[in-house]
Amino acid sequence: QVQLVESGGGLVQAGGSLRLSCAASATIFGINVMGWYRQAPGKQRELVASLISGGSTNYADSVKGRFTMSRDNAKNTVYLQMNSLKPEDTAVYYCNVVLWGSRPGNYWGQGTQVTVSS
Repeated sequence: QVQLVESGGGLVQAGGSLRLSCAASATIFGINVMGWYRQAPGKQRELVASLISGGSTNYADSVKGRFTMSRDNAKNTVYLQMNSLKPEDTAVYYCNVVLWGSRPGNYWGQGTQVTVSS
């Protein structure tokens, strides 16, 4: 079973930057999809960015050009670099990993709060 722990959230002013980290308890093998989601108060959880192992990243239109998702396999960690932050980016951000194959699973981190002030 995979444990995910997010960190890096906080309070920033509009135009600022944050880097979120998601550390996994084990190395991820095989086919998997990693994603960053966010959920603002009163809104549904939405996919912000995703990364297919060995493949490419995809971003929600609202964050394209501002957010970058990356991974460090040696550290079992994925990142979300957030630049040019806007108040509408305020949300709890969650890391997610979907595992496929013989031992499928869907894992979520506990979330980290990002608050962007005007």
